[in-house]
Amino acid sequence: MKKILVVEDNLDIRDNTAEILEMANYRVFTAENGLKGVESAIANKPDLIVCDIMMPELDGYGVLHVIQHNPELKSTPFIFLSAKTEPAEVRKGMGLGADDYIPKPFTATDLLNAIESRLKKVEVLKSTISSDIHGFNHLMSITSGKEALQQFIDGRNTNRYKKKQIIFSEGNKPTRLYYIQKGKVKIIKSNDEGKELVVNLFNEGDFFGYTALLEGTSYKASAVAIEECEIAEIPKEEFEELMNTNPEVTHKFIQLLAKNITEKEKQLLNLAYNSLRKKVADALITLMEKYNRKLNDHYTIDISRENLATIAGTATESLIRTLSDFKTEKLLEIMEGHIIILNENKLRKMIN
Repeated sequence: MKKILVVEDNLDIRDNTAEILEMANYRVFTAENGLKGVESAIANKPDLIVCDIMMPELDGYGVLHVIQHNPELKSTPFIFLSAKTEPAEVRKGMGLGADDYIPKPFTATDLLNAIESRLKKVEVLKSTISSDIHGFNHLMSITSGKEALQQFIDGRNTNRYKKKQIIFSEGNKPTRLYYIQKGKVKIIKSNDEGKELVVNLFNEGDFFGYTALLEGTSYKASAVAIEECEIAEIPKEEFEELMNTNPEVTHKFIQLLAKNITEKEKQLLNLAYNSLRKKVADALITLMEKYNRKLNDHYTIDISRENLATIAGTATESLIRTLSDFKTEKLLEIMEGHIIILNENKLRKMIN
């Protein structure tokens, strides 16, 4: 049950507000002035504070100031409740850091809608969201009450891509966002000699091609189907409309997708400093974590040696020799071209 603190010097308004919130299944604490409001906030750690402005002992602006400078309370949503409705007063309250401003007199609907909206935004910021469609559906359900992104995807035509077929090429301008209904996709960069480096991997349920859309730039790498794929393609205009209609979704979506940067930095460091054995071991673990979503006793990887070599950042011949060594050491088994990981722990702890 969410806890709400009501700080209000008018007894009737304080009691009526508390009654409305209790009927809405909130746990309510009350205080008759700003000083007692601060004491109650420190003692009870509310999820949200509703506070009058003109009060004895300490006014609402003072309460907000104290709350914002308390490490345990500074992220608590704060809503002003006041008869002072002049634009300058509203701007002052919001400028000081209040999350909302409800003018008196107010209705129960006004109060409950404002509180529900603020609590939902806090949940968005605190939640841990996975980067696939399920995580984004959860995000959308928090902010709008609907699985909007699923509706965004459902019913769309899908394009089929054959194994090794190019989906988009480095240097081209982005015109759409891609969503994988079926299959696997790799993002690659090639040097002047045509040697490939895999910079990202995507699986069923993942979006890709979003970085260039968000940056407004050309693709800095190419996307290639690892196997036969079915991909839904969302026009750039529709993607931008979705991003622009909900600031909270935009904030979290960028946060959620930007973690690719950390992964790429780690990958570059590994390629620069790791030994051949460590590179191959890390590539196997990366594939296991990306594509083996079911818990099994042993993990099986079905990928061509050429693709595995580009992920590891080494020559195909060197990769094959290293896999043979790992097989001899009983770290993995190879059956009909499939790699079965037998000792995940040793591969993870492979020494340079």
